[in-house]
Amino acid sequence: NGGELSGIFQSVLFCPEDLYLIREGAVARRGFLDDCICQLRPRYALALAEYKRLHEHKTRILRDSEEKPSLLDALDEFSMSMAKAGALLIHYRAHFIKRLCQAAPAIHGDFSGGRERLTLRYETVSTVTDPEAGPQVIFQQLLQHQEEHRAAEIASRQCLSGPHKDDLLVEIDGQAAKSYASQGQTRTAALSLKLAAREIFQQDTGEYPVLLLDDVLSELDPRRQEFVLNRIRGGQVFITCCEDDRLPQLLGGRIFHVKNGTVR
Repeated sequence: NGGELSGIFQSVLFCPEDLYLIREGAVARRGFLDDCICQLRPRYALALAEYKRLHEHKTRILRDSEEKPSLLDALDEFSMSMAKAGALLIHYRAHFIKRLCQAAPAIHGDFSGGRERLTLRYETVSTVTDPEAGPQVIFQQLLQHQEEHRAAEIASRQCLSGPHKDDLLVEIDGQAAKSYASQGQTRTAALSLKLAAREIFQQDTGEYPVLLLDDVLSELDPRRQEFVLNRIRGGQVFITCCEDDRLPQLLGGRIFHVKNGTVR
């Protein structure tokens, strides 16, 4: 269970799907944030689980309210509880993104030979004026947004208000990476986010998390491979790949051959 392990075993996983982290919808980037913060902040993990539970219930109330209008009696209570949990999510996400903003651009700059500038921005509920503010301040602002959207939620039978729509906006040289970046640029940006997360873990805990590179090197050109392998020295790293020609020289680690599910 990832939740139970998160406080004991900390890891950063990078797999081929993550190369498209920048191009994907907001769900993928929220997943990246949630995975990192849950491992570093147990209180966030609890708030996230609670928010998901409440969101599910509220969605069901809104969906079924046409047939059973009496369900709407419970709507405001669920909205208030969601705002409480949601305020914690926004607070923690904002502080983690602030640290990503300090770590990721420098890595991306090294990666691109100083030719590109990476910027990150947190996009959350419009009434939240300062996502880094205390949860109590954010709570009030979330209540305001919910009130403004209450009628629209009932009409559309959907949850329209809350941090379940949050996004991490990534820009390269001032342009939205999701729309305008090349394949190479999106891969560099995605790698920079993951390596930045690894550095934040190290700052917080005093040791590097276990880095799991799952079949990702074969997807990168030699220059990016070289950069990643040079950047990850110092911690415990597991790399899976189908060709091991270059690994011994680059890493000096042990190699395990797996054939038909058996380690040799």
